[in-house]
Amino acid sequence: MSGLLVDGCRYHVEIAGTGPPLVALHGFTGSLETWAPFRDVLERRFTLVTVDLLGHGASDCPPDPRRYRMERCVADLLTIFDRLDLDRVDLLGYSMGGRVALHLAVAAPERIHALALESASPGIRSSAERAARVAADARLADLLEGEGIDAFVDRWERLPLFASQRALPAAVRAALRRQRLAGNPLGLANSLRGMGAGEMEPLDDHLNEIHLPTLLVVGALDEKYRSLGQELVGLLPAATLAVVPDAGHAVHLEQPSAFLRVILDFLEAHRSATERPINQ
Repeated sequence: MSGLLVDGCRYHVEIAGTGPPLVALHGFTGSLETWAPFRDVLERRFTLVTVDLLGHGASDCPPDPRRYRMERCVADLLTIFDRLDLDRVDLLGYSMGGRVALHLAVAAPERIHALALESASPGIRSSAERAARVAADARLADLLEGEGIDAFVDRWERLPLFASQRALPAAVRAALRRQRLAGNPLGLANSLRGMGAGEMEPLDDHLNEIHLPTLLVVGALDEKYRSLGQELVGLLPAATLAVVPDAGHAVHLEQPSAFLRVILDFLEAHRSATERPINQ
């Protein structure tokens, strides 16, 4: 499968493997290729469903930023679940994809069996901080459209959030940069404008409603998200926290073996015997 038309936009979706369905959602500037290093292992245990979110990968890049808003994204993904006959899924999300996963869990908990969230946030509590983030994202969006993807990636890779990635092997850094440079400037700009962290309402008042088994994976070197993970594990009723040593924000990239081990241990511990593979 490659394309699904949902509410006027075409999503790039890939499905492979056998077993209970696992839906994996990438982060900002990523694509379903984020999960490529883990496909062989995951597809032996799950029916792996990977999706390029709007503005990313081979999915459409609509010109209206409002089409990217979180509530539209959640509605689109639920439609994709319906089209693929997915009654209930395990859900894995990284960073932006983790935010989407949390919103899905609030909107439709009956469609999710377990949540695995890597470096994910429930949103920004302070209205002043949200406004500042909206302004910062608008500047990045303007940079994307005004100066192009190369200038944006140069700036993006210098963010303190990704400092630990400078220790990655040169080949890994080069592959990551190629993936970022392959992004569509319009799609990424509108994703920032429509679904940036400042645009979404924080989920703090809803976290106690998420009774799904939840794994929070954070890197020990990522002080911000490590602290957030420690806070969230006390707010989500059925959450556990895994702090991975020698990893920053992108645990799956910086410590792939440890990441895969904690994800598999969690998902297999909570695997539902009633889940059935989807029709391909």
